[in-house]
This record gives sequence, C-alpha cells and structure tokens, in this order.
Amino acid sequence: MMRHFFLFLSKQKGLRRWMETSPLSHKFTRRFVAGETLDDALAVCARLEREKIWTTLDHLGENVTSLDEASQSRDDYLAALAELGGHPATVSLKLTQFGLDFSTDGCYENVRQLALKAREIGTHLEIDMESSAYTDRTLDVATRIAGEFPGTRAVIQAYLRRSAADIERMNQIKMPVRLCKGAYDEPASVAFAEKREVDQSYVELMKTLLDRGTYPAIATHDERIVGEAFRYVRERKIAPEQFEFQMLYGVRRDLQQRIVDLGYRLRLYVPYGTAWYPYFMRRLAERPANVVFLVRNLFRK
Repeated sequence: MMRHFFLFLSKQKGLRRWMETSPLSHKFTRRFVAGETLDDALAVCARLEREKIWTTLDHLGENVTSLDEASQSRDDYLAALAELGGHPATVSLKLTQFGLDFSTDGCYENVRQLALKAREIGTHLEIDMESSAYTDRTLDVATRIAGEFPGTRAVIQAYLRRSAADIERMNQIKMPVRLCKGAYDEPASVAFAEKREVDQSYVELMKTLLDRGTYPAIATHDERIVGEAFRYVRERKIAPEQFEFQMLYGVRRDLQQRIVDLGYRLRLYVPYGTAWYPYFMRRLAERPANVVFLVRNLFRK
C-alpha cells in the first residue's frame, strides 16, 4: 500500500514543483541525492573512492519533452564523462532522457556519442531500465551500443516476468547486466506482485548471472539476498573480481561497509541534478525504512 502511495505522489506535478523549490526538502533529499551540480556529485565520488567504493553517476532527468532537451542531456553527460578519466566510475542513463519518446535513432545517436567518450576515457555506460513500456526499446538500443562498445551494461528488473528470457539473451551475447528488483508500478500481467515472488525471481536470476553472465552487477539492499550471494560465490568458488555489488547512495550504509570489508567490489549509484523528485519518491516507495528516516529528520534542526 505504501509503495503505491509514494508512486502516486511521484506523478503529482504540483507537489513536485513545491518539493523541488523548497529549502526544507533539500535537507532530507541529500541523504539520497549527491547534490544539484556536477561538482557536488564529483565531490561525493572522490570521497567514496577514498573509501574503496566505486561509483556510477546519474544526472537526473527522464522523459524529456523534445529532442533539443535530449541533446542538452547528452551534453551534460559528456561534461560529466570529461571529468571521470582515471577514476573507477561509470555513468548511468535512462534512454527517455535522450529522446527515446521521439526518435529511437536519435536516441541511439545521442547515446553512441556518450559511448565514444566513455571508451576514450576508459570507462563504459550503464543503461538503466524504466517502466515495462520501454523494456523492448531500451534493450534494442542497449544491445546495438554494446555491439560496438563491449562492456556496456544493461539493467534487468527481477520483478518482470520476462526477465529470465532477457537474461538468457544477454548472457548469449556476453553483455553485462545489472540485476535490480524494479521500482515502477506495473500490472500483475507483466510483473510479480508479491515480495516473496520478486525475491525468489531475483535469487534465481542472480545465480544464473553469477554462473554464466559477463561481469554481472548484483544491485540490491536486501541483506538476506546479499548473504545468499556471499554463500553462493563461496560455494561455487567465484572470485570477487568476476562480479560487483551495486547499491544506491545513502541506502544501507551499514551493509555497504560490510561488503567492502569482506573484500568484494561495490559500486554506488550517485544521482545528482535538479530533477530529483521522481527518483526520490521511488526510493521512499522501495523501503519503509527510508520513510522512517525522512520523518525523523523533519523534526531535527
């Protein structure tokens, strides 16, 4: 119920305008969002790197309203990539931010320019997944990019019923996958509705990726699933350098530290920018503990 409530709030334009301009809201969003500028995000990345944590930068903003806006998003990411040379950082991007709603070819060309820059500085792209309405188009663009730029990673959402087949396809073409649970409001016809089903799907897909995937990213804050990953890689003698864990900036910092202390690779998803409201609401929808944190901080000076 709470999840649906926050996903509903994420679509309310009036509340979004108030939240994005309110000084009060900035106090608690900084737990999950690195800041509004690239410099803010780079400072966070530098601090995390000193803590032996890798990063992937996400310049927030999805579903642009024109191809001109998509070009601006491309240029913003090119500026970010220009600052990342020599660092163990990638960039994450949503294809609706690059014009997917208007032109698949135009979107592809924007992303290809980013892939060229990423290759130049020795890193790669991570192509995020959005709602199920975009899954086929997102994977089509992602696999085209990966064909020319190996190492490009696609996101697969464990709560979608189709994901086992998608992962088999990614494994066949040796494309890296970031496995997440999924954070969009989907109908039961395309997505598992019960947490138990989603968790079961996640663990099954995780094992498939660890066994046959190409440098998979295990993206979860679920301590039980992380523990199962620890057990599985020890049992199968899978070396730490063959995969990585991924988590969100500001979420389960205790578990993040445990992963690093045990010698596993960890990459944090570091979002920044002014269009943070939909992202923030999805984080609240995912975990009741995030809501508790928010309420507690509303009453702190």
